[in-house]
Amino acid sequence: MSNLNFIDYVKIQCRSGKGGAGSVHFRREKFVAMGGPDGGDGGRGGHIILKGNPQLWTLLHLKYQKHLHAPNGEPGGGAGRSGAQGKDLMIEVPMGTVAKDAETGEIIAEITEPGQEVILFEGGKGGLGNRNFKSATRQAPHYAQPGLPGIEAWVILELKVLADVGLVGLPNAGKSTLLSVVSAAKPEIADYPFTTIVPNLGVVAYREDRSFVMADIPGIIEGAAEGKGLGTRFLRHIERNSVLLFMVAADTESISDTYAVLLAELERYNPELLDKARLLAVTKTDVLDEEELSDLRKTYPTDLPVFEISALTNQGITTLKDALMQAIEGRQE
Repeated sequence: MSNLNFIDYVKIQCRSGKGGAGSVHFRREKFVAMGGPDGGDGGRGGHIILKGNPQLWTLLHLKYQKHLHAPNGEPGGGAGRSGAQGKDLMIEVPMGTVAKDAETGEIIAEITEPGQEVILFEGGKGGLGNRNFKSATRQAPHYAQPGLPGIEAWVILELKVLADVGLVGLPNAGKSTLLSVVSAAKPEIADYPFTTIVPNLGVVAYREDRSFVMADIPGIIEGAAEGKGLGTRFLRHIERNSVLLFMVAADTESISDTYAVLLAELERYNPELLDKARLLAVTKTDVLDEEELSDLRKTYPTDLPVFEISALTNQGITTLKDALMQAIEGRQE
């Protein structure tokens, strides 16, 4: 996926359709001198609906559509004819999309399943025609209801990537390299910070035709929760992951200290992220000899499983995949 084409935030103005007016009409036929009221009801205005589309991975298609308005309902007619309803406006979005009120930040809707539909704003109700107001004391009502207005508001759509495993680490921790080795994803890989500037997804094949989805999240730096580096723009993608795989390069002085930095940034952003299952992978272990690796092991944290891996030599990759699948299945129980 091109970096330029990955759009995970858009602000759009939505307006549901206005309801059609009810009709003021009286029955008029050649041999009916004083026909009663027969004005029909107005049609409902079109809804604004969000729908999950599994073929979409970005909000790019909405980037240049700032104003989305559903059609109005048609007015009622004579002979009890109801006006046509305004056509609903369907906004297709990727799974993991959250809709928020642009003014209050309140979450209006979340799309997490393929084909899921949520009415974002209901269309205005159509007005009742004058036939509805006839009574014993009011034989010829000369009024009908107007249609109710639609709802107009600015909405923020945010995409939070849906994946089973989210890779969390500093820039150049080897996240993209691991994703390229265990899946068919081809993320950009280079030896400089922030090679990854958009989330990359890969399907990891497992035993017995099973698989899980892994997301490579752009690197986190100290202060990311306050907006440094790539800031909080991509931290929200971690919220949708079932399991977090922390990754620290073997050329780090202290694995525990680096892990603590990553954990602190997640906690500052959203403390609930710490409730997720966590594993730690020490990457690039092929660059160390056994004595150096032995010294490094003294700096490992003791409160989570630690795996030594090398994407270059494939060391520890199978064991890590086994542990990730067990963690995913444990979260699903």
